Amino acid sequence: MLSVMRECIIGEIRSADFVSIQADETMDISTQCQLVLVIRFIDKAHHVQERFFEFIPLQSATADSIATALLHRLSSILPDDQRSKLISQAYDGASVMRGATGGVQKKVQDVYVNAHYVHCYAHQLNLIMQQVTSHIPKVSHFFSDLAGFSSFFSRSPKRTSVLDRVVAHRLSRASTVRWNFHIRAVNTIFEHKEDLLQCFGNIRDSGELDPTTVREAGGFVRLLEDDSFSFFLNLFHLIMPHVDILYSQLQKRTIDSVFVQGIMQKFTDNIQKIRDSLFTLCGEHSGSRSQLAKKRRTLGPGELQRVSTEVCDTILVHAKQRFAFTKHLISATLLQADRFQQYHSQFPEAALNTTVEAYPMLNKNKLKTELSLIYSNDEFKSCSSAVALYQLFMENNLQDTFSETVALLKILITTPMTTAESERCFSTLKRIKTFLRNTMSQDRLNALAMLSMEKNLIKTIPDFNQRVIEKFATLKDRRAKFMYKK
Repeated sequence: MLSVMRECIIGEIRSADFVSIQADETMDISTQCQLVLVIRFIDKAHHVQERFFEFIPLQSATADSIATALLHRLSSILPDDQRSKLISQAYDGASVMRGATGGVQKKVQDVYVNAHYVHCYAHQLNLIMQQVTSHIPKVSHFFSDLAGFSSFFSRSPKRTSVLDRVVAHRLSRASTVRWNFHIRAVNTIFEHKEDLLQCFGNIRDSGELDPTTVREAGGFVRLLEDDSFSFFLNLFHLIMPHVDILYSQLQKRTIDSVFVQGIMQKFTDNIQKIRDSLFTLCGEHSGSRSQLAKKRRTLGPGELQRVSTEVCDTILVHAKQRFAFTKHLISATLLQADRFQQYHSQFPEAALNTTVEAYPMLNKNKLKTELSLIYSNDEFKSCSSAVALYQLFMENNLQDTFSETVALLKILITTPMTTAESERCFSTLKRIKTFLRNTMSQDRLNALAMLSMEKNLIKTIPDFNQRVIEKFATLKDRRAKFMYKK
């Protein structure tokens, strides 16, 4: 079964014009280091596909070990005359993977020269938010206090029962790498602040709980009443929904670099609006307590505005740096619909030169002619992403007329923006290789994973069962005859 599925996937890959890979490594339940390989391409039906290929066992998680395993698998997937098809490689951004001199991406690109490296943008967003908390002490203290709420209730069923009775809503545990958990914590505490105050008050006044619990509950009451904590809770309640929306959009399989540029611009615009409204927010906070209380218990309004401005500026600066115009994003600007009006009057020569330099398979003069026609046509301005523009060309049979533009669109669509699919594969790995099945062979693991993740592909193969039977029957001589003649 596994070999039949791989033959089918390899056939799809070799018939595609361009191919990208996603790879990530994890430790399974038997402490075996597993590298997952996912292949991204556009199939014959013009749909984006991300196919799981296999879990590769590694002796170590070094750059040499990972690169050797990847190159060995790629050599069996793409013959030497198709090496130019591999146009990108996406990883999570660990130093072993991204190293410019000795990293996996460099070792792969030495063999596949067109395989440009993409740092997963979902991981980039996490790094942006981590930068805010790690380099601004007041914010770091706020999230440390925030994590204490879920920790307080998770340590005791008695405390949890009070929470369920009064608040009727559980608190999400914070995570240092998954910012959607921080988002849930901020929203829950903001929306149920009064209920939490009542909950902690009941715990403190019940007389049924131990002194440590009573003391900690009193501390949380003072924390919720503290102006500085309330201010940062309000601030991040404004910021976090935009982070959550962006984080969710970056998990989609069909996103492309044109779409990423658009949503990143919206994200930075929204953060800038919050920054511009900070004076009002700080003014409202400054009037909530007496001057003596502010001096004793909170930061002053000027200090609050400085810290909150630093929060927004850190997000904006790092968003600009981490979502910088790398080669695939510069290429995406050529097909950004909201710039067609500008490009019609002033053609983006610099972006075109960078694109052709990055992807030498494109014909520069023909691409420039096609783009000039696209910029002058209002019909193309309604497309918000490369996928939408590509589908428009396919539906109207314009692929021959705009052959170079279609090739550029295929490159941009094939280039993965995130490694979300490889992380989804890890979830399947944990479901299949459990503690009770930790000695299963690698082939069985890959076969079960393939059945789970590519079940829709199996349904589209009309003679799948017959091919599996024939493959099994011809593996070796057997007593039983599996081949019959009618």
